[in-house]
Amino acid sequence: MNNHQHDHQHHTVDTHEHHHNHTDDMNHSEHDHHQNHDHHDHHAMMVKDFRKRFFFSLILLFPILTLSPMIQTFLGIDLRFTGDSYILLFLSTILFIYGGLPFFKGTIDEMKQKSPSMMSLIGLAISVAYFYSAYTVIFQAGQDFFWELSSLISIMLLGHWIEMKSVLGASKALEELLKLMPEEAHVIDKEGNIKDMPTSEVKVGMQLLVKPGEKIPIDGKITEGKSSVNESMLTGESLPVEKAIGDELIGGSINAEGSLKYKVTRIGDETFLSQVVKLVRDAQSTRSKTQRIADIAAKYLFYIALIGGISTFIVWTLLGKDTGFAMERAVTVVIIACPHALGLATPLVTAVSSSIGAKHGLLIRNRANFENAHKINTVVFDKTGTLTKGEFGISKIVSDSMSEDELLSLAYAIENESEHPIAKAIVHAAIDKKIKLQKGHDIKAIPGTGLVGTIQQSTIEIVSPGYLKEQKLAFDEKAYETLASQGHTVVFVLKNKSLVGYIALIDMVRDSSKEAIKVLKEMGVESYMLTGDNQKVADEVARQIGITQVFAEVLPEQKSKKIEALTKEGRLVAMTGDGINDAPALAKAHLGIAIGAGTDVAIETADVILVKSNPMDVVSIIKLSKSTHKKMIQNLIWATGYNIIAMPLAAGVLSSVGILLSPAMGAVLMSLSTVIVAINARLLKI
Repeated sequence: MNNHQHDHQHHTVDTHEHHHNHTDDMNHSEHDHHQNHDHHDHHAMMVKDFRKRFFFSLILLFPILTLSPMIQTFLGIDLRFTGDSYILLFLSTILFIYGGLPFFKGTIDEMKQKSPSMMSLIGLAISVAYFYSAYTVIFQAGQDFFWELSSLISIMLLGHWIEMKSVLGASKALEELLKLMPEEAHVIDKEGNIKDMPTSEVKVGMQLLVKPGEKIPIDGKITEGKSSVNESMLTGESLPVEKAIGDELIGGSINAEGSLKYKVTRIGDETFLSQVVKLVRDAQSTRSKTQRIADIAAKYLFYIALIGGISTFIVWTLLGKDTGFAMERAVTVVIIACPHALGLATPLVTAVSSSIGAKHGLLIRNRANFENAHKINTVVFDKTGTLTKGEFGISKIVSDSMSEDELLSLAYAIENESEHPIAKAIVHAAIDKKIKLQKGHDIKAIPGTGLVGTIQQSTIEIVSPGYLKEQKLAFDEKAYETLASQGHTVVFVLKNKSLVGYIALIDMVRDSSKEAIKVLKEMGVESYMLTGDNQKVADEVARQIGITQVFAEVLPEQKSKKIEALTKEGRLVAMTGDGINDAPALAKAHLGIAIGAGTDVAIETADVILVKSNPMDVVSIIKLSKSTHKKMIQNLIWATGYNIIAMPLAAGVLSSVGILLSPAMGAVLMSLSTVIVAINARLLKI
């Protein structure tokens, strides 16, 4: 085991520190950051745009419906006057152009990609309705469909507005990552003088100095000094890592108590962080183009409408009916093929599922991947910070010469002021156990080793096993090796240079991890654990939680490869993680789930963010996706079922027995299916 020595850091390590950093150092990141930021703004603009167009269309909808001869006939009133049809044409033209614009743009995009979908279906229906209706007014032949046109545009705008609003989730740029790098570096020149220089101007081979508590500006190799470095925001592993001459440093990690001099080995795109950005980008661009259910339904309806309309026209013409009649039937078929309810079938479910999710602390960022999560059959959990708390708890206290509480009390007195993860665990344990707390004096750090201080004239040292070996002090090495191999970190307590006992600590397993794995198993979902820890540590945690499949000793860049390997087996994989090194794997998985306490970058690449770091929420996400999918299918059946029955009737299949669906009757059925869809969406629950 990489024996993480017990060192002390007197600076709070705040994983979210980079929130407050200033500008980007990497020259390219400035541009990309704007691009990503623009994407978010673009989304917000679209929400505003749909809202504006919807209310404008709604205002025009009332006079259009009032002037519409068919609605008047249906309501049994007569408000006709000379030239009313031209006013109707004028109002409808404005509505058609202004309200229909987003759908025409969407149609062009879909046609360019040769995949007609929702936009093409709406575009087709409103164009046919408008041009046919304009023709009937100008040539005074047949019935107009302006009421149908205006209500269709209004409802579709409403649906898109609701949808956009619920999708406008938390989105921050991946470039947050590059802001982790400090702006300035302390460069040591040939004469040994130190001068500050912007990180972007640092070259490979330069000598840099990092003072205690500072961020490491860029990747390099230590030439002088020893310290411990907190890499948790990069690797997700909670323990600071010991560093001495010849060891690698990663830009963005935090130096603890010792001064370090090092030689720069990588700059720009070669650095660890830039490589992670590249991995994430590659993974995002190769993501499967999952299609949303409504789009698939719309694609089929588009072809049905086109074929249905054309064949209706041909059949009636061959049967010897006049062009006017054949045309009216064909237009009715095309318009009916685009159900109003379809515009609301999924957006209403989306809105309801987003708000249910938010109430449960599940933020959905990528709708398509979330909707397809009902098919997930494999969940991969990152160990540290996801299945475990990512913080220490005391697992064992051993002393021959005093009680456990007395030993803990000595340790508390020395550790009380330190911000180190091990110190925090000892302090918490001492307070929780309500033991007699002592006060230490003259506390100093022994770089890379531990702390020393005095309590009532005795010198107390809390040190790593390495220090005992250096000082040639005997200790039970066999017991230590056993603990270390199982993932425990051990610190030794010395009183006046003689060993009085040791405290073992371990990353605590979350209480909810066991239950989450059990419930997933019952749902037929397999769980895997992924960790950089050694096999023994990983197996021990897996045994406690009940996971049988374990990938241990996985390097950060291999994580996404493991996900890829599982997907190649034909599995649908969800990945749960919290560190920057999890980001490429989150992007690669069918569903990326970020734990809210994790880094911005993990959050940025995920499809779903769990606000509370609770593995049971992974279960909730899959359940919510299943019920969302079920509701969407029900709604699509309601929305399109009516059309499947109405279309042949509109085409005139039963006209020989006197049944011909009048457009007014079509309108009633249409409203009914829209209402049913709206009520059904409200009934969604996890």
